[in-house]
Amino acid sequence: MDTQAFIRERFSEFYNENADRIEAPKSIENREFGFTLFKENVMVRHKGFMNAEELREFMKRNVPSNAYYSAAYYSLPEAKMDEKGWLGSDLFFDIDADHIPTKCNKVHDSWVCRKCGLKGGGPAPVKCPKCGNESFDEKTWPCEVCLEAARVETMNLIDILTSDLGFSFSDIKCSFSGHRGYHVQVENEEILKLDSIARKEIVDYVTGTGIDIIFHGLGSTIRDGEKLIVGPSLDERGWRGRAARGTYEFLLVATPEDLRKLGLKKNIVDEIIANKDLMLKSWAFGGPWNIVKGLGLKGWGKIVQQGIALQSVKIDTVVTVDIHRLIRLPNTLHGKTGLLKVSFPSSEIEEFDPLKKSVAFRKGEVKIYVEEAPKFRLGEESFGPFKKQTVTLPLSAALFLLCKDAARVVD
Repeated sequence: MDTQAFIRERFSEFYNENADRIEAPKSIENREFGFTLFKENVMVRHKGFMNAEELREFMKRNVPSNAYYSAAYYSLPEAKMDEKGWLGSDLFFDIDADHIPTKCNKVHDSWVCRKCGLKGGGPAPVKCPKCGNESFDEKTWPCEVCLEAARVETMNLIDILTSDLGFSFSDIKCSFSGHRGYHVQVENEEILKLDSIARKEIVDYVTGTGIDIIFHGLGSTIRDGEKLIVGPSLDERGWRGRAARGTYEFLLVATPEDLRKLGLKKNIVDEIIANKDLMLKSWAFGGPWNIVKGLGLKGWGKIVQQGIALQSVKIDTVVTVDIHRLIRLPNTLHGKTGLLKVSFPSSEIEEFDPLKKSVAFRKGEVKIYVEEAPKFRLGEESFGPFKKQTVTLPLSAALFLLCKDAARVVD
């Protein structure tokens, strides 16, 4: 059987049996919808629905590989973009493992140059080292290490949204995307009318962009005739406290090599390493700012900047700024994995297991030929690694590999 037809049939069965699980967004009549279809593999957008039942019937009839809705509210969602009548937009954040450097992506991710066919592991380069081409076919895998990194970033984002920006947990919705990351949605009247420029300010805040530590607590003072360095404390609010906590985190694990990379002199690096325990304990009584002689404002500035980087959240900045963005529809299938986009309260992020909650197909087995795939887990069971072999797998695992274009159905 044709693999694409097989996937579409399974998606069709799912939507016919589970259409009532598809979550319609708030004010559905003011939302634009978009879909990618199996046959054409093109985006069909500018669709509108008056209620959830219309949307679900459309999904059953057309069986899209992916379904999306607009972050924006429109007067005329089916009109051309400049005629829709923008009414406002929810605030969305997309946290994807693609934006988080992890060592494992060198193991399970790969790329192929579309021009010369050169292959490589890990993220694709900016340019092909062989022919200079800038276009690649990439294959990425949602391993547990990548997903945990994305979950930690999501937890950090929720902390900033609630602690620093004043949103309540009830304002915030979380979703596992069904692939390699999380979506965080803020529904609040205060942010509806924010334009792209205002949303860019929010992006800069959560990513720590443009933070000048001189304006966040690091400086010098004269005390008893002696010039001393002063810095932020761990318990301060906003980026002062975050810079301090990030600095503590950096010093906790910093190696001599890490410190040398900052341009610090060898004798300063040696002093920091020798006094690390004292520097960490000193946060309880004023901080480490004057323990290492010769480590001045410039040197501390470089160290604190590393702390800011550790406290910043790695998001897809384009998604948050785009007030017309289409977002994957909750409880629909992801065309690259066959897994569900699953929503859950933001307070449950610490216990959430995406590879359990997103499994949509729980019955049946399929015989497939796998070209190549790393080890992966779905639910309680692990599969692979596979290379050029025929295997019989549970439907969920088989569909995952088929959707990743790593396998084909065996008749």
